[in-house]
Amino acid sequence: MKVLTFGEIMLRLKAPGQERFFQSPMMEATFGGGEANVAVSLANYGMDAEFCTVLPKNNAIADSCVRELHYFGVNTKKIIFAPGRMGIYYLEGGSNQLPSKVLYDRSYSAIALAKPGDIDWDKTFSGIGWFHITGITPAISESAMELSLEAVKLAKEKGITVSCDLNYRKNLWKYGKKASEVMREMIKYVDVAIANEEDVQKSLEIHAKVDVESGDLDRSQYKLLGDEVLKAYPNLKMIAITLRESKSADHNDWAACLNDRENFYVSRKYNINDIVDRVGGGDSFCGGLIYGLNSFEDKQSALEFAVAASCLKHSIIGDFNRVGVDDVKKLMSGDGSGRVQR
Repeated sequence: MKVLTFGEIMLRLKAPGQERFFQSPMMEATFGGGEANVAVSLANYGMDAEFCTVLPKNNAIADSCVRELHYFGVNTKKIIFAPGRMGIYYLEGGSNQLPSKVLYDRSYSAIALAKPGDIDWDKTFSGIGWFHITGITPAISESAMELSLEAVKLAKEKGITVSCDLNYRKNLWKYGKKASEVMREMIKYVDVAIANEEDVQKSLEIHAKVDVESGDLDRSQYKLLGDEVLKAYPNLKMIAITLRESKSADHNDWAACLNDRENFYVSRKYNINDIVDRVGGGDSFCGGLIYGLNSFEDKQSALEFAVAASCLKHSIIGDFNRVGVDDVKKLMSGDGSGRVQR
């Protein structure tokens, strides 16, 4: 199975450790972005992963970004180079009751300026069996939204499986449209939806009796929430919902559920203490789920793989989940001791 992901990859500048911005004069520079993070996960699992985006031409930082993707084995031949700049996001890690903070500087990035027709989707989708996108790309600009809709519509026409992480970001929708206006149209062309409860409420305007800030989640409500989404969108084959119980910035419980219309699956719950970096946790779940659905015979195992992969990501600095299939399966089998492997 050849998988293509499409979206923005940015330069990530993070304050060291749990420091606040400019508490020290240094910033840690890496790269990250929802769809790129998924492509890296899939490549790490041995899948044929391709990443499509628009990067600034004649730009040393963009060239370094491509080399970083090559390092992980992601195919970058479908990246387009055009006028514009490289998007940036700034990150404070957060700790205990002090939350993490993200600041975006991505206006006028090369992909934000891209418009329908700039990407030859017929050529880009050649040989692709699975296409993954998120709700971030249509949020960054009106033209990127139009380009995203163009992509999912053609993918659906070609019979390609389409997955979408709804990924609601309130700080991005600034060009005059609400997230729900766009995402309720986009999801009509999606086969596998991935979300948390806030994504469903804000992007689809479908609500459940869930308090996202309570720290404790009532799992009985998530089957009802999934049922409502599947009823509203008959094209969907399934929806996976991540379940994060946030005790503090560095202590979360983590699980997920999957509703495929016939069955409702709930994963094992992981208690994650001393979180190193939770950014990219949802993307690592997406990558794990795509791999799992294409590698395991049963959906319960696919879900368990996705949750275990994402659990491990919380202990890895950076956006990318630097684990392989064996690492994930070891945690799935119950070995979560963290003891030195000799």
